[in-house]
Amino acid sequence: MEPKEPQRAARFRGGDSELSFKYIGAGRSSVIGLLHGTKNITNSSSLRLSRQNSDGGQKNKPREHIIDCGDIVWSLAFGSSVPEKQSRCVNIEWHRFRFGQDQLLLATGLNNGRIKIWDVYTGKLLLNLVDHTEVVRDLTFAPDGSLILVSASRDKTLRVWDLKDDGNMMKVLRGHQNWVYSCVFSPDSSMLCSVGASKTVFLWNMDKYTMIRKLEGHHHDVVACDFSPDGALLATASYDTRVYIWDPHTGDILIEFGHLFPPPTPIFAGGANDRWVRSVSFSHDGLHIASLADDKMVRFWRIDEDYPVQVAPLSNGLCCAFSTDGSVLAAGTHDGSVYFWATPRQVPSLQHLCRMSIRRVMPTQEVQGLPVPSKVLEFLSYRI
Repeated sequence: MEPKEPQRAARFRGGDSELSFKYIGAGRSSVIGLLHGTKNITNSSSLRLSRQNSDGGQKNKPREHIIDCGDIVWSLAFGSSVPEKQSRCVNIEWHRFRFGQDQLLLATGLNNGRIKIWDVYTGKLLLNLVDHTEVVRDLTFAPDGSLILVSASRDKTLRVWDLKDDGNMMKVLRGHQNWVYSCVFSPDSSMLCSVGASKTVFLWNMDKYTMIRKLEGHHHDVVACDFSPDGALLATASYDTRVYIWDPHTGDILIEFGHLFPPPTPIFAGGANDRWVRSVSFSHDGLHIASLADDKMVRFWRIDEDYPVQVAPLSNGLCCAFSTDGSVLAAGTHDGSVYFWATPRQVPSLQHLCRMSIRRVMPTQEVQGLPVPSKVLEFLSYRI
């Protein structure tokens, strides 16, 4: 029997501290967006979008757009366009929409399999994408500003959409034999990770739309994933009580963060172990991750330490996400509450900053070919 999954999503909008989150509680589903500094959060059956007013007298008062999504919202993602970035489809001479650089889009994945694209600042429905046959479980925009959108669904597929081509569905990625829970682009948009039921973690080449490899190691459904800011690491969270940190270029497991001690056997980890890890998120510094599990705890980890740096209590947690500057961690719960924590601030070492700069442009295979001492290679490969 498939585990019954509550709906949840959390996203910080790139570029500022605007947070969007979605919850379900007492049979209701809501998506609420509000800018940093907005405190009041109310329950609603609609989509609520907020923006700061520009006039001085109303400077701190948010302006809201309430949108009826028409169905339960399961997933959401923010996207914005870069003018010089052209559509990946060629020979396109006419478009219904021209997306400006300052235009912020919100994609919402619905219970009926539809995806709706909204203009955040006006609340206008721009596109209605129809092709999935079941719940749209997750959405992710390519970080390169191309407005390529990938959706993950319970219909066991991922679909690639080009919003600059009026929402044309470009490709169907097949390989999952069960529900697809989550997906995320690498920072350079060249790779996509998708995770799902039956222990599956897949990596896809997003230039050729082909599978690169399947990552094996989890013992239960894998429900969340996130790349490090330099693209050198991939974090996956599973119901098997573990978060794995992978090298996506080699498929090796580099780090394991356990949420149950002693570590459970594969049989126990693959069952109802009451330590299901629900969410994982990388911080912008590439040194820290946050994880949220069913043991009523949120954990803040350093990738080079075996135990959490800090732990915070949280009942009925569903999802977590860092702000774009890494200073705030937000987590959402079953009952619709959202909690915020100020994260421990630490200045990264010069060595780590250099490592991130190198890894942004060099995969592991190229790093291993550098004429440098073995200890330096290990450091650049995140193996020490």
